[in-house]
Amino acid sequence: MKLKSVDEQVVILMHGAEFGDEQIKEMMTRELRQRLIEAGEEGRPLRVYCGYDVTAPDIHLGHTITMRKLRQFQEFGHDVTFLIGTFTTLIGDPSDRDDERAMPLTELIEKNALTYSEQAFKILDREKTSIRYNNDWLGKLTFADVIRLASHFTVQQFLVRDRLRNRYERNEPLWLRELLYPLAQGYDAVHLKADVQIGATEQLFNLMAGRKLQEVFGLKPQVCITYPVLVGTDGEMRMSKSIGNYIGVNEPPEEQYGKVMSLPDNVMLQYFSLVTRWLPDQIAAIQADLEQDRIHPMEAKKKLAWEIVDAFNGSGAADTAAAHFEKVHQSREFPTDMSTFALKQSTNIVDLLVAAGLCRSKGEARRVVQQGGIKLNGEPVESADTQVEPGEAVLQRGKRHFVRLTIDL
Repeated sequence: MKLKSVDEQVVILMHGAEFGDEQIKEMMTRELRQRLIEAGEEGRPLRVYCGYDVTAPDIHLGHTITMRKLRQFQEFGHDVTFLIGTFTTLIGDPSDRDDERAMPLTELIEKNALTYSEQAFKILDREKTSIRYNNDWLGKLTFADVIRLASHFTVQQFLVRDRLRNRYERNEPLWLRELLYPLAQGYDAVHLKADVQIGATEQLFNLMAGRKLQEVFGLKPQVCITYPVLVGTDGEMRMSKSIGNYIGVNEPPEEQYGKVMSLPDNVMLQYFSLVTRWLPDQIAAIQADLEQDRIHPMEAKKKLAWEIVDAFNGSGAADTAAAHFEKVHQSREFPTDMSTFALKQSTNIVDLLVAAGLCRSKGEARRVVQQGGIKLNGEPVESADTQVEPGEAVLQRGKRHFVRLTIDL
């Protein structure tokens, strides 16, 4: 990327940022600009990091919001640390949950950490990224160290946070270890001597705790930049693999493309702003075209789908995925690369869906049939009592999953 002026960097880096408080946003914008100016005068890059707790092995688009910002900092010449929370994952961040987070096993954390970093390099520049693990320093703190860190905060400060306060008022368990999480994340900023920390909007308290602890240790407080959580493919809930409304970084290109095309129109702007490589002026141009009916939402969504697949799999895969979508979903043709299932005898549709791998259980199969999500040769299957006879046919679940039925001779 061509070297940008300080003002241009601020516009790009703050694009999409949300703090839930306009005064905090204005303050952080001013501080970022000033820190960039000072770093330029000192002839050094900014030290920037984001921490990731490895509660699952796979990364979805929601995780990539902050990674995209780290990549922008890299392209502007700054030092980026991808921090894996091998210690903080054991504590569990209560910021994004209304209930207690289960404590994962150390072995699982170590396994997830390996896959996280590899997937992150689909976005980050491997040669310019420092991978760190916070167990390296948090695991060495003594009990006396923790008490000293805790002495700078009150319980009331922690209970101001909605999710913790709500659990407290409902008389639900609120574990002491959960109150220690912001201390641990705050100490990360101290150890890394961070100029900038990136995170989710709901983690702002944790990032601000880092500012306070840096001042305690005689450091200049970091600039905090937070971004909203990504809405999933349902257009309502936050993206989550457990909910099933996610788009995975490692999913096949056709799957990624198809899921993006299933997004409700009203969430496209959030995706433009948070999970693409497009610059603010490009996003503003597409938004203006949509508002003035110069481009159909379907065409804008195709641009978005192509961009996301290209970012993770390359332009060739994006072109193939686009052609696949055109053929299967718009021309109503069946794909040529379907898996096959040999049918020996007349079989109930519920049993067939499970055997062919289109559903995980009979209960799921019945639900999908009842919801109208199953087609046989393009025609909806209306009853869970339907019998499928041996013969050449195409069994379809939803818009993206196909199995070609053959006769088992």
